[in-house]
Amino acid sequence: MSSEAEKVNIEQQEADEPAGDRGGLVALALLALLVGAFAGLVGAAFRLSLAYADRWRDLLIVWAKGHGAAGFLVVIAVCAIAVAFAAWLVRRFSPHASGSGIPHVEAVVRSELPPAPFILIPVKFIGGLTAIGAGLALGREGPSVQMGATIAHVVGRAFGCSWKDCRVLLAAGAGAGLATAFNAPIAGAIFVLEELVRRFEHRIAIAALGASATAIAVARPLLGDAPDLHVQAFVSPLPETAPLYFALGAIAGLLAVVYNRTLRLTISLADRFAPWPGEWRAGLIGAAVGILAWFAPQLVGGGDAISQRTLAGNEALALLPAFFLLRLTLGAVSYAAGTPGGLFAPMLVLGAQMGLFLGLIARHAFPDLAIEPQAFAVVGMAAFFTGVVRAPLTGIVLVTEMTASVTMLLPMLAACFVAMLVPALLRDAPIYDSLRELTLRKVDPERAVPGGPA
Repeated sequence: MSSEAEKVNIEQQEADEPAGDRGGLVALALLALLVGAFAGLVGAAFRLSLAYADRWRDLLIVWAKGHGAAGFLVVIAVCAIAVAFAAWLVRRFSPHASGSGIPHVEAVVRSELPPAPFILIPVKFIGGLTAIGAGLALGREGPSVQMGATIAHVVGRAFGCSWKDCRVLLAAGAGAGLATAFNAPIAGAIFVLEELVRRFEHRIAIAALGASATAIAVARPLLGDAPDLHVQAFVSPLPETAPLYFALGAIAGLLAVVYNRTLRLTISLADRFAPWPGEWRAGLIGAAVGILAWFAPQLVGGGDAISQRTLAGNEALALLPAFFLLRLTLGAVSYAAGTPGGLFAPMLVLGAQMGLFLGLIARHAFPDLAIEPQAFAVVGMAAFFTGVVRAPLTGIVLVTEMTASVTMLLPMLAACFVAMLVPALLRDAPIYDSLRELTLRKVDPERAVPGGPA
């Protein structure tokens, strides 16, 4: 049976299933709480492990710099081996663990691909830990989302749930993973409705809210309850600054198109090396990251520390464009390595850098408007995320929860409006639509990729 026929068959089965009584909804809600607890525990363990890996990488570089050329070679070798090992794990045990994992989860929710087996969880955890720990510019949220979804499917099958209920749990588990990754429970639930299913379903909303709530309840004793990013208290912006935030949104939208096309192009170029073993390609990328880590250790890795420095205004105006271009290129190349790792955290870095740069320029150009460049950095994070993903509610709520700042909500709305409009006018596909189609094209090579070459 063809993949399209299988999809139609599954959809027909879903339509034929009864909606369920109140007892069924209560049982589903209880299972969502269980899924959230497991997803929160695994997600918290992943975050803690990544924090240790970042510290170990920094200590290795400090040690290596005391040993001259030999230390330089050690750093390159360790990074290359770690990234190659992550790629080998993916190829050998769980190909669906490659990359973010969110495109695969979206395809599963849409009944376009089968759910991943349990083996994905250790592969995603260990592979993501070694790849991101080696310095690849990848985020923790992709692995957390896919592991949460896989946990949900395992739980659903263990309790004999139908595919309809497993699908609900799978979406809720994905949201719980995102909530844990950024300590953002509301954003996790909104992500499920806005990005994964793209419509409001009461059963999914109930499950997503419950799973995100229990995920955070389990994770916070391990991770703490402070926001992920610390920012100063901003004053409400003057009405006269509104055009500046519209302009920020327009620039964010244009740069989002550049980002999406760069990522698609890099993946396409990497696919030309398909005859090479994936581990060799990943190892070369890891070696290049090791060289960068030697000279600029503060610019590698997932990017939380970079975002924090940027939001504190500790980056020089003249260096911000170079840092932006370097991180954009590093993120695309890192994703092409085929190891586990997400896109959210690197996107937030780019948005913060872009916003701070524009904020500093605006402050010099309009000294009478009392502009706070760090406020532009916060708005830039939400606007760039919106331009890339086309999920404005998720972006706004995510940044608000991560920074615990509500003062910039209106500027975010203005900037995100334009940041979503510009890519739509340029007919650039949302990044996860493109990546999902690339994933499906591996199954059916005749599929066309939106926003990219067929």
